[in-house]
Amino acid sequence: MLQERAKLLSKAGIKAEFFPASYLHQVEPALEVGKEGGAAFIPDDSQIDAKLAVSFIEENNKTFSSQGRYEEFFEDPVVCFLRSNRTGYVEGVQTANHVLYGTKAVIVAAGAWSCSLIGKLAEDFSFPLHVPVMPRKGHLLVLERSQPLQLNHGLMEIGYCNHQISSALLDDSSIDNIYSGCSELSVSMTATTDSHGNLVLGSSRQFAGFDCQMENAVVTSILERAAKFLPVLSELSLLQLTRDGHIRIGFRPYMPDGKPVIGPVAGLPKLMLATGHEGAGLCMAFGTAEMVVDMVLGNSTKVDPGPFSPVGRCCK
Repeated sequence: MLQERAKLLSKAGIKAEFFPASYLHQVEPALEVGKEGGAAFIPDDSQIDAKLAVSFIEENNKTFSSQGRYEEFFEDPVVCFLRSNRTGYVEGVQTANHVLYGTKAVIVAAGAWSCSLIGKLAEDFSFPLHVPVMPRKGHLLVLERSQPLQLNHGLMEIGYCNHQISSALLDDSSIDNIYSGCSELSVSMTATTDSHGNLVLGSSRQFAGFDCQMENAVVTSILERAAKFLPVLSELSLLQLTRDGHIRIGFRPYMPDGKPVIGPVAGLPKLMLATGHEGAGLCMAFGTAEMVVDMVLGNSTKVDPGPFSPVGRCCK
């Protein structure tokens, strides 16, 4: 499978090479894949530190404050949307403390919370709109630099690529379980080193609503899965992890068909959606922003927006 994937990537113009187990041990001594295993090496692949990326974007946004083009309203949630009785346009939002108007558009980019936000709009305006974005909970384990493992590359189990399952591949009972928050836990190994030299282990995905509590069983599953590929981690206990590291918990905005929702909402002029990117939101952030800006300004888009349109997926 990996050999074929490396070939396909190479044909597409992406540098990719297959490393058999015999050579893999030389470049990544701590990694164990068995005699018949191997790895696809993608030298130009990179990783994003989420905290640093968000901080970078925020700091750059602040440079527009003096021009009156940027302002932060943290801890000031949207209470309702404002719609013109005369034109039917969505004109802005009412927050807990402010009324904010959009000159050209009102864009909903609320991640895992988009469903409830749009649900409020649909209820207030009696409009048939449903954005089926669900929170997909994830744990990441961060081990301080004292951890007993040195990695030379970022690692990802091939099974990680199957995390984003499409609803087309699920039966009715599986879909019902997802929306009731009862679906099974999915864990695939990822291991990277962050900008501070800490080891970051993942990754879990589960549907558990907005429960942000750490789950020992999930953390244990991540450790056990990682230890299958990095045996030195088998010596690490949950107690050591909680003592020498920390655990990040967040919610990915999951769409059942595996594609983000980007574009205008038919029947509600000036309202646009940009949500449902699941675990790829930061990677797609600038591309999504460019696409949305082009659509708002009426420019041609570099990427066909059709497959991401809310029409037929969230509204008629």
